[in-house]
Amino acid sequence: MSAPKLAVTMGDPAGIGPELCLRLFSAAAPTRDLDLTIFGSAQVLENVAAATGLAPTSRLRDFGPLPKFDPGTISAGCGQAAYDYLAAAIEACLAGEFDGLVTCPLHKKALHAAGLRYAGHTEILVARTAARSHAMMLTAPGITCSLVTTHLPLREVTAHLSTERIVEVAVLTAATMDVLLGRPPRLAILGLNPHAGEHGLFGSEEEEIILPAISAARRRGLDVVGPLPPDTAFIAPWRARIDAYICMYHDQGLIPLKTLAFDQGVNVTLGLPVVRTSVDHGTAYDIAWKGMANPASLYTAVELAGRLTPSRHPS
Repeated sequence: MSAPKLAVTMGDPAGIGPELCLRLFSAAAPTRDLDLTIFGSAQVLENVAAATGLAPTSRLRDFGPLPKFDPGTISAGCGQAAYDYLAAAIEACLAGEFDGLVTCPLHKKALHAAGLRYAGHTEILVARTAARSHAMMLTAPGITCSLVTTHLPLREVTAHLSTERIVEVAVLTAATMDVLLGRPPRLAILGLNPHAGEHGLFGSEEEEIILPAISAARRRGLDVVGPLPPDTAFIAPWRARIDAYICMYHDQGLIPLKTLAFDQGVNVTLGLPVVRTSVDHGTAYDIAWKGMANPASLYTAVELAGRLTPSRHPS
């Protein structure tokens, strides 16, 4: 069997995505022999290659040149282009042309400047694939976190928590971790409040929402502990025992993951009809087109997508 065929979106052309794409094919890249196709602009990649000294690539689906823009700045043209690359790659994956999708970062303000009112990649993916259930999982060596709620103001988190949603995220996480580990994972479900509510002293969400979710997950056959107090859940002894954490809100999971493994984190969208992984960082406008981008997260995202998508293309 040949390597899985993966579509890689260039992301925002004004960010570090184009440089990261070129680094996929450098002599030092562990991914250079994989079957990768970049969805982006040949003109942009050529300009970035010239600016950084990296070699250009022909392994590309070219969407043509862009209106003039400055690297490292927000523009509607770049927001639209990033969306177009992503939309086309999703359609190609749904059509069976590719086995999986890997995305470089886009910029939410650039999307909005183009009139595209999405919070990010996940929301676009869910809309264009009509996924009925989904969750965001961030994974790195030694720590994996899935999020029950994502891009919400903290004051809105409680209103979006439900027993059913927590169970949904736990089930999706367990299925993917089973593939990656080759065995059923052990999950930890976190509390929302300090000390996991201290039996109702500091909030009722644990008693009313989270504990029923843990019971329901166990009835589904999942190996679950919790609710763990968020302030101690990520200490080394717990990380040694837990394969994945189910976190109630964005920063509850992202702060420990990025603190422990910033350059190695990978974003996996669970529940889609296509495999999708992504870098776990932003467009880094401050170093765009300067030859300074660290490709470690993209390398890991590509490798992980390959593990999640056994090739359907015999040699």
